[in-house]
Amino acid sequence: MSSYTVFARKYRPKIFADVLGQEHITRTLRNAIEANRIAHAYIFVGPRGTGKTSTARIFAKALNCAGGPKADFDPEEEVCREIAEGRSLDVIEFDAASNTQVDKIRDLILDRVNYVPNGRYKIYLVDEVHMLSASSFNALLKTLEEPPPHVKFLFATTDVQKVPTTILSRCQRFDLKRIPTATITKHLLFIAKNEGFTLEPAAAESVARGAEGGLRDAESMLDQLVAFCGDTITEADVLSVFGFTSTQTVITLCETIISADASRALATIHEQAEAGKDLARLMSELITHLRNLLVLKADPDGLGDEWMPEAVAAMQEQAARVPMEKVLDLIEQFAAAEGRMKWAVNKKMHFEVAAIRAIQILQSATLTEVLDTLSALRGGQPLPAATQQVKPAAPRAEPPAPAPRPQPAAPTSRVAEPEPAPAPVSKPRTIETPKISEPVSAPAPKAPVKSEPAPSAPAPAPAISNDDFWLALVAAVRRDRKLISGWLEAGALTRVDDKTVQIGFPPEQAFSKDFLEQGHREFLTEAASTILGRNVRISLEVRDGVVATAIAQPKPEPKLDPMEEFKRDPLIRKALEIFRAEVQPA
Repeated sequence: MSSYTVFARKYRPKIFADVLGQEHITRTLRNAIEANRIAHAYIFVGPRGTGKTSTARIFAKALNCAGGPKADFDPEEEVCREIAEGRSLDVIEFDAASNTQVDKIRDLILDRVNYVPNGRYKIYLVDEVHMLSASSFNALLKTLEEPPPHVKFLFATTDVQKVPTTILSRCQRFDLKRIPTATITKHLLFIAKNEGFTLEPAAAESVARGAEGGLRDAESMLDQLVAFCGDTITEADVLSVFGFTSTQTVITLCETIISADASRALATIHEQAEAGKDLARLMSELITHLRNLLVLKADPDGLGDEWMPEAVAAMQEQAARVPMEKVLDLIEQFAAAEGRMKWAVNKKMHFEVAAIRAIQILQSATLTEVLDTLSALRGGQPLPAATQQVKPAAPRAEPPAPAPRPQPAAPTSRVAEPEPAPAPVSKPRTIETPKISEPVSAPAPKAPVKSEPAPSAPAPAPAISNDDFWLALVAAVRRDRKLISGWLEAGALTRVDDKTVQIGFPPEQAFSKDFLEQGHREFLTEAASTILGRNVRISLEVRDGVVATAIAQPKPEPKLDPMEEFKRDPLIRKALEIFRAEVQPA
């Protein structure tokens, strides 16, 4: 009776073309053989089950095959079969985890390295090389740097950080990557067809995803499933045997969070816990799902063929409904919860709390939305109501504001009698026009009205020095827009003329100039015009040699709580009104 061979050994790659998902390595090795540029030492680095030792063995076959080295060899010839079965005297393969001492290295390598091989090369294949002791590595150094021409070293490791740099610098390094889920899925379906049992594509994908990029792990799981299920393997069998969660369950859980359906989210978590699923793994799969949403938002084709088309369509629909900032917040929230769950006894509670917090995150306004609204308030265009609250600081902008207020009173019929009184009020709104009619009715008395231009003649009055003007401007900003006073005081007044107020900033304060220019130029213009009594234009520039003028802060009145002071800012108050929110301490 012949012994049974597990899938991981039966379907181990025999030639370069059989190696899955590592084309960048097999192509390089083939080219090196064909160009006769074969180095004396190679190290293969990567996670478990990705083909490190298998690739090293195939390379050894290519070097020692009949008529070699050659990339295209017959794996069934005697020399190749000896290497594959570990019987070759020229290919010495050993596990460093079992031979860590320097005495073993001397016996296995250093004392035999000068013996001429039967074939072309004597090849030392050392698996898990990072397990060697420091003295063993030191003993290898000289031989590894200048080995005899007939000696080649092939190392494999899953933990390259533990390999000394003196060893790495003497080797050509190849990093094997995790094998894509789609590649493993196709391979499992190929094995099922070849072995004569039925494997559902969804089941193959679940196994491939559970293997996390390791082909050997996937083949071992498939072996276990065949023993458990027999001739037909379904997705439900995979989920039952290994405790995995179906892709649809993860999509559904994410949907309950996006839809802010807390009760359904908690019910889904409860169902998975009652079914005996690993909640820590479910959390990990949910984070992976959110990562996929992030990838789809950045690049709609970023997932490639990693997932089934139906799952990708569901992810795209969810990604379209959640802003990128929110997805990042959710990933951070669940990643923190995953860390807590690792050591928690009650993992379910931590999962439920994380889900509720995630729903709250999605329902709250992002910082970007608040800043956009504040910018709109400052500009005054999209939100006229907000502008009316900010504008009172500049009286010249008020005249248009009263216009809407009389209109609500007009529709009520009871105000029909007082209507004559508002009539004169409408005239003062256009101040230039009344001046034409008034001189006609009383020419003589209107002579004194020449004092009317006097209000706009505060121009002579503000014949103030530049220093006094700068002090007055800083004081106005501190009073009305305290949050930006520091940005203004980073500069200095450089010039004032009839039409322009020039404020300069040293090169290291260029950001202050840009900040004021983007959202606060209008406010500064109004403040400067009010102080000078004439319309002026604010000009901001970066100039070498400008030194910020130190202006002492006025003696603060009774100190306000910083949170209260923040809440009193007009823009913050308006933002809270719009979002119907409240400021809470962190």
